[in-house]
Amino acid sequence: MGAKYWLVKSEPSVYSISDLSKEKTKTTYWDGVRNYQARNFIRDDMKIGDLVLYYHSNDEPLGVAGYCEIVRESYPDFTAQISDNPHFDPKSTSENPIWYMVDIKLIKIFKKVVGIADMKENPKLQAMRLLQRGNRLSVIPVSEQEFHEILMMAGE
Repeated sequence: MGAKYWLVKSEPSVYSISDLSKEKTKTTYWDGVRNYQARNFIRDDMKIGDLVLYYHSNDEPLGVAGYCEIVRESYPDFTAQISDNPHFDPKSTSENPIWYMVDIKLIKIFKKVVGIADMKENPKLQAMRLLQRGNRLSVIPVSEQEFHEILMMAGE
């Protein structure tokens, strides 16, 4: 089976694609996901080599700022066990982890963010889950065609 495609959301004030670019290996763990459906995508479906659109949320413009690759498959999200971490969950233990994360590595920062308004106007993206009403997940699958359409819109 070939690679899958994903979109992950982060607020730039929390962790931007620029922050990722400053990491020594341009790699980080994708932690703090506290939604069961998004957790299941991470735990069960995200695999090494899958490609990930990096979406800046709660920013102007809202949109895809670049893309990454999954370089480590799911493992327990240790931030759930750190009591002073904003993602702490006392029910998640090392013996019975609830939350998971993957490692992503930056491939490319786009010269210009592909804004959500432009995505909504693109007929090829009308079925994209990101653009559906009420879809607020921080990790969502995208189709191969949607992934490549976003890259095309970014001039890649």
